[in-house]
Amino acid sequence: MKFEVTKDWCLKMARLEHENGTDVEIGAGLFAADPSTQRPEYAMEESADPRIAFGRFVRLMRRGRQQTLEKLAEAADIDVTELVEIEEDSHYRPEPRTVFQLAGYFAIPSSKLMQLAGLSQQRDSHLANEAIRFAARSEKVTDLNETERSALEAFVAVLSEQK
Repeated sequence: MKFEVTKDWCLKMARLEHENGTDVEIGAGLFAADPSTQRPEYAMEESADPRIAFGRFVRLMRRGRQQTLEKLAEAADIDVTELVEIEEDSHYRPEPRTVFQLAGYFAIPSSKLMQLAGLSQQRDSHLANEAIRFAARSEKVTDLNETERSALEAFVAVLSEQK
């Protein structure tokens, strides 16, 4: 039996591994087991861009109301752990109930917030474009404080170590 692994197949598998967070230095991984041309269901996620905007939206709404994570979680009747995931991880898929609760609390239509959270199909391309624009403009640009700078330098040193 002869296997033919083409360059296109290797590039496709590398792209799929990278898109799904399984990016490693050496990988035969999840996608190498089935060289079919169809992407598995869990690999069919749309871009994380709207979810980046969702997390930033939640964070800015919370900060605009001068609330801690705990206070928002309590007020919206959601789990604080999930709220942290929403704000910190653009690949995190929140529970529909959580998004619904946040929509009610922030007085935003739940259907729009569901789209922004990646829980429903993008029906509004204008919303998707505005979400990306919002995510780009809402990134805070400030100097690193001394603690952040030293933590970053220490981490870069670890990353740069040769084994």
